[in-house]
Amino acid sequence: MIHPQAIVDPAARLGEGVVVGPWSLIGPEVEIGPGTVVESHVVIRGPTRIGAGNHIYQFSSIGEATPDIKYRGEPTRLVIGDNNVIRENVTVHRGTVQDRGETSIGDDNLIMAYVHVGHDCVIGNHTVLVNNCALAGHVKIGDWAILSGYTLVHQFCQIGAHAFSGMGSAIGKDVPAYITVSGSPAQAKTINLEGLRRRGFSSDAIGQLRRAFKILYRQGLTLDLALQRLESMFHKTSEVQVLIDSIRASERGIVR
Repeated sequence: MIHPQAIVDPAARLGEGVVVGPWSLIGPEVEIGPGTVVESHVVIRGPTRIGAGNHIYQFSSIGEATPDIKYRGEPTRLVIGDNNVIRENVTVHRGTVQDRGETSIGDDNLIMAYVHVGHDCVIGNHTVLVNNCALAGHVKIGDWAILSGYTLVHQFCQIGAHAFSGMGSAIGKDVPAYITVSGSPAQAKTINLEGLRRRGFSSDAIGQLRRAFKILYRQGLTLDLALQRLESMFHKTSEVQVLIDSIRASERGIVR
């Protein structure tokens, strides 16, 4: 399953059924789980651990050291989960000691062509990063979030679960869970209605989230007052609590 023209370091550990195409380079301190396919012309450097059932397409660079000027060659790593699709020309960098020392990508993500995932990023599960998205260092992406093509995310920003960005969005502040943003700079537009319907959210839950959005974005309240109102009105609604928690966790301030 290893093409004779691939270069696999003897110290790399490859699970059962791993495929490595021609002219790909697998370095030392790389671990790849069972059934993962690495197409031709891929470079994977370590320390990197990649789970099972992933598919990494040609010309991607996975686990390279960050170009962050503070990085001095300290031992950091990249961890990728299971069943991810990483398309052509994707770049994913390892972490830095200035943060958690680890870049991590969860399970079942689709990372499309020319996406960049910077150092110390944390990507959850079931996300979609469309062509030419660029995540600066220290970015966190929640489960089921979708970033449309050419979305740019400033360092240290957090994108909440089920959030959505329009094409070409420039995100400089945190995006709360469920919120759709677009523009440069990005502004909140609505709840991600279509995404929530596709994922089986009930009509009642979606209705509650729409009401919460109006309180947060359409009534001219300060953020503190809006949060107080949300907590008093929706304290028994778990979906709205996810929205509240994502705002409470913000360190850069939220897109409004």
